[in-house]
Amino acid sequence: MKPSSTEHSSETAHEELAFLATCPRSMEVLLAEELTALGATIARTSVSSVHGSATRDVLYRLCLWSRLANRIILVVGRFEEIEDGPALVTASNSIEWERFIAPGASLRVDFHGESAQIRHTRFGAQCVKDGVVDRFQDHGRVRPDIDPKGADLRLYAHLHRGRLVLGIDLSGDSLHLRGYRLDGASAPLKENLAAALLVRADWPARAARGESLFDPMCGSGTLLIEAALMACDIAPNLARPRFGFHGWAGHDETLWQEIHGEAAHRARVGRRECRLALYGRDHNLRAVESARANAGRAGVESLIHIEHGDALARPPSMTPGLVITNPPYGERLGELPALISLYQGLGALLREHFTGWSVALLTGDPKLGHRLGMKAHRQYAFKNGSLDTRLLLIDVHERVRSEGHEPTQDAIKGDEDAGAVTHSAGAQMFANRLRKNRKRLSKWLKRSGVECYRLYDADMPEYALAIDIYGGWVHVQEYAAPRSIDANQAERRLLEAIGVLPEVLEIPADYIFLKRRERQAGRAQYERRDSSGQRFQVGEGNAKLWVNLRDYLDTGLFLDHRPVRRWLHDHSAGKRVLNLFCYTATASVQAALGGAAESLSIDMSNTYLGWAEDNFRLNRLDMSRHQLRREDCMAWLERNGPQFDLIFMDPPTFSNSKKMDNVLDIQRDHVHMIERAMAHLAPEGTLLFSNNLRRFKMDDAVGERFEVKALSKQMLDPDFERRPDIHHVYQIRHRSA
Repeated sequence: MKPSSTEHSSETAHEELAFLATCPRSMEVLLAEELTALGATIARTSVSSVHGSATRDVLYRLCLWSRLANRIILVVGRFEEIEDGPALVTASNSIEWERFIAPGASLRVDFHGESAQIRHTRFGAQCVKDGVVDRFQDHGRVRPDIDPKGADLRLYAHLHRGRLVLGIDLSGDSLHLRGYRLDGASAPLKENLAAALLVRADWPARAARGESLFDPMCGSGTLLIEAALMACDIAPNLARPRFGFHGWAGHDETLWQEIHGEAAHRARVGRRECRLALYGRDHNLRAVESARANAGRAGVESLIHIEHGDALARPPSMTPGLVITNPPYGERLGELPALISLYQGLGALLREHFTGWSVALLTGDPKLGHRLGMKAHRQYAFKNGSLDTRLLLIDVHERVRSEGHEPTQDAIKGDEDAGAVTHSAGAQMFANRLRKNRKRLSKWLKRSGVECYRLYDADMPEYALAIDIYGGWVHVQEYAAPRSIDANQAERRLLEAIGVLPEVLEIPADYIFLKRRERQAGRAQYERRDSSGQRFQVGEGNAKLWVNLRDYLDTGLFLDHRPVRRWLHDHSAGKRVLNLFCYTATASVQAALGGAAESLSIDMSNTYLGWAEDNFRLNRLDMSRHQLRREDCMAWLERNGPQFDLIFMDPPTFSNSKKMDNVLDIQRDHVHMIERAMAHLAPEGTLLFSNNLRRFKMDDAVGERFEVKALSKQMLDPDFERRPDIHHVYQIRHRSA
């Protein structure tokens, strides 16, 4: 152990005491400026902390007035070369804790950091505690009690690269906990982050000029409340009943009461004189109620008007000022469609109703910010918890063009309406292709009654998507871009494509489900991606079927197999039908509705067999005649068993499922699979064999032994004509004697 310094040999009222202030990462510079304005002397900043010195009264002001800090730590010792537990105990034991800890006070140690020998914060805290206790006992004093929950005084220890800082936590609970937010909406901003956003947006100066503030997605109201506290000159922790320094042996209660009284007077004057218009809105009624309650606890309810409503509705009448908001981030791919629509709609709202205003928008994805159609003149990086975010600062001018793109003629015409959403030339071409495809398929759709179909399948290589319509819902799959394609460019095009879908297809954005399709092994396409349980009924012929567009990569209904299911429906009357690798048994349902005498559907997944049963029951089919069995299809085929008049076998291209005894490779194994299936086929029966391996080639040995007829071309409806290799279908029968 190598001590670098021990602080505070004496503590006069005007002595400069060493401190450090902690804060969320990326707020260090702002915090240093704030603490300087409050009277502290700043020496340096480091990651998530600011180091300096201040007199006792200034330390009290920092705890009371800092809007950005998490903690104010009175530094009592710094040490070098601390690598293990014994060194940590020795360092702690060298501090004159009796000067800082009042007799009879209970303690809690908060330890942060690690070393090669100190891996757990609990162990580090234990070592610091041991040093403190030993110090008291070595000097014949009563050892302090340790109370992890309700301690009178919290000790701070931070270890990084062998450097140890020990101190007294003057804050107690983190200073971002103002005490007003007992009710919160989902994923609320922390109070000090909200304050930092307001500072970056220059809200204190704007408030002084009498400008308005509007948050169209206010959630639990944190931005509004922090803005009101700033505008009214209210210390953010004025209502806090106790700070950490109340348990400090050096605490001066008289000085504290003087400083607190001054702040209380400033708050009364600020509330009385504030005339600003602060408005908030949220579509979630519970969030609105929480925001109002939070504002009441903060004492600013009379200054803030919070209403329940759509973020994109016409705003209340206000003098120009600042729009500041924290829209949802969309951490999951499937959330993008609604977010893109939200950002585009927000951009249209700003252009139409907020000319002359400034905008501050916190986003988890700056590319989403581009969908506003306005260019940020400044950006700041912030950490919101573990998430990287950007604060975009935008001035709303009279005419705003979509960032980075020259509008097309169509877009320019649309821009005559100030609220119109403009799109890039590429996005307009994509939209035109969708319209062309809809027109091309319209007669077939009307004639056939098909309501689930593929509208677009990477027709334009730049927009590598598969877009499927399921009744009133849209399922979008993004094909993973090859490494040769710039990831940022691919994401920009994805956002553009999703941005035009609602207007082209005339549906709400939250009716669009987005997934990324990559090369899958085995039955990975069936694995659960989400757990919403959200499913819909769709129609196919006279069948009703359940689909789930959110939770799995595939939806429960393979659209390219529609003609196969139609063929099964038309050829099953009075027959015994076997469906191997049945998935959700949609083919079995069609066979049953076509008059199959009985059916057996086999799959290894309990989940999908349960789904299959729901499909049968949805169509009121007799489950005593239509059985479902959980079993390895390959193992079932190897056994002797009943014969069937019609067998449908659609195995995966490749599978190494743990539930199977062997690895399945359809190109290698199809001959044996077909031979085993034919052993279960009645003499006059038919095996319908299909697979989705693009380069599949039927082995000549199958044709030498059985009658094989390729049906792939006949099993393509107009919506899949552009992808003739999407599946291979064969009709196989026993040769006549």
